[in-house]
Amino acid sequence: MMTGISASISALYTFGAKLSNVANNVANSNTNGYKKTVSTITEDDQKLPRVNLMKSNAPGALIQDEGLFIETSNVDFAEEFPQMMIAQRGYEANIQALKTQNEVLKSVFEIFV
Repeated sequence: MMTGISASISALYTFGAKLSNVANNVANSNTNGYKKTVSTITEDDQKLPRVNLMKSNAPGALIQDEGLFIETSNVDFAEEFPQMMIAQRGYEANIQALKTQNEVLKSVFEIFV
């Protein structure tokens, strides 16, 4: 059985992993040849969120340096920053859900004690 607490904790882990992935992509955006990792959130067999990571094979821009063509990173900040904001807001929402669940449990406990 899935509880609200386990769902929130699972979502915290998932959004944390998504945020970590975005940070890794942004940190490597100036590394020539780097291929970004795309993260998607899906449900597992217990209906809990999980993050799937997959390398993108999209090519980066080609630049010419001393007669050689070099492929740059395929990281696009216009894609990464919205993903970062989604992960951050999801993380914040689940922190708030845990705080609310904690307050409800405290109230219930105080009724019986």
